[in-house]
Amino acid sequence: MNTLKTLVKKYFSNFAYFYVYLRHRIFIAVGLSIIVGILDGFGLSMFLPLLQLVNDSTNVDPESMGNLRFLVDGMEAMGLGLTLITVLFFILVFFILKGIAKYFSRIYRVILQQTFIRTIRLSMLQALNRISFKAFVTTNAGRIQNTMSGEVDKVSNAYIQYFATFEQGILVAVYMGFAFFVDTQFAFLVTAGGALSNLLYGKIYKHTKGASRKLTGDSNLYQGQVIQHVANFKYLRATGRVEKFSDQLRETIHKIEHSRRRIGVLSGLLEAAREPILVTVVAAVILIQTYLLGGGLGSILISLLFFYRALNAINSFQNHWNRFLAVSGSLDNMQGFQKELKSNKQKDGKQKIVEFTNSLEARNLSFGYGDQYILKDINLTISKNETIAFVGESGSGKTTLVNVLAGLLPPDTGEILVDATQISHIDLNSYQKKIGYITQEPVIFNDSIFNNVTFWAKPNKQNHDRFNRVMAQASLSEFLGNLPKGKETPLGNNGINLSGGQKQRISIARELFKDIDILIMDEATSALDSETEREIQENIDSLKGKYTIIIVAHRLSTIRKVDRVIFMKNGRIEDEGTFEILVANLPMFKKMVELQEI
Repeated sequence: MNTLKTLVKKYFSNFAYFYVYLRHRIFIAVGLSIIVGILDGFGLSMFLPLLQLVNDSTNVDPESMGNLRFLVDGMEAMGLGLTLITVLFFILVFFILKGIAKYFSRIYRVILQQTFIRTIRLSMLQALNRISFKAFVTTNAGRIQNTMSGEVDKVSNAYIQYFATFEQGILVAVYMGFAFFVDTQFAFLVTAGGALSNLLYGKIYKHTKGASRKLTGDSNLYQGQVIQHVANFKYLRATGRVEKFSDQLRETIHKIEHSRRRIGVLSGLLEAAREPILVTVVAAVILIQTYLLGGGLGSILISLLFFYRALNAINSFQNHWNRFLAVSGSLDNMQGFQKELKSNKQKDGKQKIVEFTNSLEARNLSFGYGDQYILKDINLTISKNETIAFVGESGSGKTTLVNVLAGLLPPDTGEILVDATQISHIDLNSYQKKIGYITQEPVIFNDSIFNNVTFWAKPNKQNHDRFNRVMAQASLSEFLGNLPKGKETPLGNNGINLSGGQKQRISIARELFKDIDILIMDEATSALDSETEREIQENIDSLKGKYTIIIVAHRLSTIRKVDRVIFMKNGRIEDEGTFEILVANLPMFKKMVELQEI
């Protein structure tokens, strides 16, 4: 059993991968390919009696067809004479049926390809959606983008080439079967010719696969570099380092093109060698059949037909296989990436959160990456509709703690309780739907204001009324009224048409539209000017007592009216209390307030 598994893993792992997505449909495609080969073989077999009738219009020797004489016997059993017309009729019938079968085979293959690509795209999207946030933040963004875009197209090509190879392999087997029926010696010649050509191509296959893997790795690297180049363009341009960073991309581009060129050279070598090898083997077979084996003209002709078909199939098999190897690195990358996503799947409980009703609690909570702990022994309770702020120096663990409370990061030790239920028992998606999250860099989609706020809700009266209500809560009604296109105004890429304050207000409106219970604001006003910050703060203050508000603050002026301030240092809670109490009792906090001239 172990030996069988090893063989399947070594030689049929790719087939097994495709089978996972296509199931029994693969065998329908295989069956159609077999039918095409059999009908082609029958049609070719009828050329021998045709040639005999051309030489002698009254005499056909069934023995010359070997074991395929049952075709002639069948015609006679049907009461059809072996005339030129009947033989031509059957040749025509066999090749028409072959054409029909080939048409359905090709159509079905296209359907399978579409099914495979659609399924793999959807499964990748689903797997990415389910990956834990902790794994996501440590994953190469370039690899994610490259695998889900460019690599999928290459995997589609890998599928095409693999099953073209598979089809040609089936045709080789079918023609070999016909060859065995006609002449066993001929079958061994076909086997020998195929084996020799495979030996010749073996090294080319190995080099092609290696080049493909290198191409995929360099493509992943390039995607990551492009993302960084675009994201950090302002800094690179302002500091005169655009060209310096571009050197990294240029080097990677050269590596990618070198791998492409190498694959092209190897593929060209295979294409160029195909015909010379084919003609050489055909000539050798004719000589062997004529001078060594004493074969007659009839058996040589029909053997040559099958032999030519078989060698064509073998050469096509080799060429398609090499093309498959040229993109096999992408297939390996896809399989590896899918395994990573699956192994890092977010762990969810079954209990759904319909409403946050009581408290959010951390007990003896610790969290870190590897051996480095970021949070240590956190004990904290946040009551419903309480407004709480986390402050402290950079690196003190404020944002990490908020991410743990939001269910983005699982604690290494200790526990999080939502309404007295351990978060590990909760369906995180249901819990996170009750959370609004606003960051320093607000999320703005390249779409209309309405779709940005409602998250593409149906434009019915209920949603329009809700939209107008949350726009008023976010102090955006006047801004909306001054826009010629109103709620249908496009916001541009990353909100390029908006000011920083407008972006933040739209983010607030979006979270309020969700019907949330908890609103998290992570450094939401730190990048704004003082006047805009004051306006946003007024918006936040107006929501106080209506939602559970958790603020990560750098500017202390924004948290003077919160119910409680949590001061953090080195991953621990140093002290807590109202703003005034911490100023009075905690020298470090008092110093921060004085430095900001509050």
